[in-house]
Amino acid sequence: MVYLKEFVFPSENAEHLFISGIKSTCYKTFYPFGIISKNLFERIDFSPITILYGSNGSGKSTALNIIAEKIGADRESVFNRSDFYGNYVDMCDFVMDDYDLNEIKIVTSDDVFDYILDIRNTNEGIDKRRSRLLEDYINTKESRAVMKSLDDYETIKHINEVRRKSRSKYINENLTKNLRTYSNGENACRYFLDSIKENGIYILDEPENSLSPKRQIELVKFIEDSARFFGCQFIISTHSPFILSMKEATIYNMDKCPVSIDKWTELDNVKEYYNFFMEHKNEFE
Repeated sequence: MVYLKEFVFPSENAEHLFISGIKSTCYKTFYPFGIISKNLFERIDFSPITILYGSNGSGKSTALNIIAEKIGADRESVFNRSDFYGNYVDMCDFVMDDYDLNEIKIVTSDDVFDYILDIRNTNEGIDKRRSRLLEDYINTKESRAVMKSLDDYETIKHINEVRRKSRSKYINENLTKNLRTYSNGENACRYFLDSIKENGIYILDEPENSLSPKRQIELVKFIEDSARFFGCQFIISTHSPFILSMKEATIYNMDKCPVSIDKWTELDNVKEYYNFFMEHKNEFE
């Protein structure tokens, strides 16, 4: 599905006119002015899966954030805006058909890392609770308390409960049910699976972070199926060869001037992988 059809960034000339009109000389940077225009990148024509490829500093993440801001995408993590960010976004333009569109969302590496840290903190809390339950089980089972009045009823009831159960059963029944025993990579992959719904625009900034090659391949299949069968549109920044290989993705190579649409097998990053494995081909045979 293609909801967002095209996006237009201000031209280098338009940027120059804006900056030359600023009277103050106190600014050291006009970010994001000059970032995307340096490689004459003015327009994106979208497909169901559109990828912005480029090395660090190419502007691909900046472009994603600008697109997300302009089309009103929901986001979880805050990001740094410069004094001129709003001016730049106002100078952008886009064409979109939002019929049947349910959601617009940007997912960044910070979102995934925060999710993993939240789970880690939850699990650490559960580990502490498990230790307390173990201590309680041992102390209670060895207790010789007797009921002298109704005030002792709950204590005696608890002792009897402990004595009827094995240590593992007592601890497992009293631990929180929300314990998640997945690795960081599994949790990162689950975050994407839980975040992406039907009929949405999803802007993913380097989703390969925290994912092993196996998990990246799983995510690729999920994105392809979501675009093909569930009415989703994806705009992705990446330099992962696994994600770049997605079927029928349109790839904008932001390392070129002017920016061009290239096949994934023509990209420098992918060629580096290819050359490396070809050099070690005999070791695999």
